[in-house]
Amino acid sequence: MIMDYEGFKKEILSLTQIDLSSYKEKQMKRRIDSLLVRNGFKDYKSYLDALKVNKELYNEFINYITINVSEFYRNPDQWIKLKEIILPYLLEKSSTLKVWSAACSSGDEPYTLVMILNEFMPLSKIKIIATDIDEEILRKAKNGVYTQKSLTKLPDNYIKKYFKREGDIFSINEEVKNCVEFKKHNLLSDPYPTNCDLIVCRNVLIYFTEEAKVDIYNKFNRSLKTGGILFVGSTEQIVLFSKYNLKPMQTFFYKKTGDL
Repeated sequence: MIMDYEGFKKEILSLTQIDLSSYKEKQMKRRIDSLLVRNGFKDYKSYLDALKVNKELYNEFINYITINVSEFYRNPDQWIKLKEIILPYLLEKSSTLKVWSAACSSGDEPYTLVMILNEFMPLSKIKIIATDIDEEILRKAKNGVYTQKSLTKLPDNYIKKYFKREGDIFSINEEVKNCVEFKKHNLLSDPYPTNCDLIVCRNVLIYFTEEAKVDIYNKFNRSLKTGGILFVGSTEQIVLFSKYNLKPMQTFFYKKTGDL
């Protein structure tokens, strides 16, 4: 039986609970087609059959389609704004913060959040919820082991304070790891955390369709406290922000103005 891309998407939804229809089609189909060629498959059906029985191939597929690109302190100017403007604003309202790092990939982002928050409070008071759809990448995040390349943009004082170095391998301190709770989460279908002061979701929504983005922004509104902040990526400015009861506080930082 010949399987087309539409049939493949339906089977993948059943197999993984990932709805490929919510991702930009040309981009996603191109990525999947390249995986087929790389692994020597001639059609979607044979590739799907292999995904069902080959755990290594399955993990490669999940990792590749969820586009795990991450690094510590990515876009440094934005992290400086978080430290100098956003966090002082949030901490005026509450001495403890509920922070969610959504689509956290290999953990670079939530660990960066811990390091910055530690300038305002002891590690014992910091708890970050960090979620991703990819279980394999979450295992890597929990291990907290990185190459020097991942840390290129991270300030030297953070590297010295929070990592143990062995050659070109950097292991994050247990005290920092203990501040982050990693969980599997599907932005398209799973319940969102509630009463968040800060949601960080960067460089992820660019891969979704406009319909999926609308749904996710609505859910982010409901997930935030009024006055809470959504921190997005450098390619993800929200044009119709008022539609989601959000307003810019700084570039890439949106404050919730009220419930939808």
